Amino acid sequence: MGCGVMFIGEYQHSVDKKGRVIIPAKFREKLGETFIMTKGLDNCLFIYPMDEWKILEQKLKTLPLTRKDARAFVRFFFSGASECQLDKQGRILIPSNLRNHAEILKDSVIIGVSNRVEVWSKEKWELYNDDDDLSYENIAEKMAELGI
Repeated sequence: MGCGVMFIGEYQHSVDKKGRVIIPAKFREKLGETFIMTKGLDNCLFIYPMDEWKILEQKLKTLPLTRKDARAFVRFFFSGASECQLDKQGRILIPSNLRNHAEILKDSVIIGVSNRVEVWSKEKWELYNDDDDLSYENIAEKMAELGI
């Protein structure tokens, strides 16, 4: 199933006082009953369906533990990981350590990025999108360099 999962789209949802956020209906079925949320890069959170998480876990296990940066990355990824389940309203509880990492206070943006879902604070997402280095022209140039 691993290669069949694809998340696309952008959705905005507010986080309630208890730290719960609605996961878009289009993502729920693909995520399955239990999935993993962890600290992501660029100050967001990554959510992986279990089968995708297992693929990632296998890749991380092959990193050379003799390298300091590899150890740091594995620690960063696994220490922040939390098993999540949807409630009857289609919400998940974002643990406080992950809310703090992503600086999610009230408004969030939930996006599909191929094999994972990302959860951003609305403010961080807007700042990220305003970054000049990430203009469409620059991204297109980089894609050309990568042969896409």
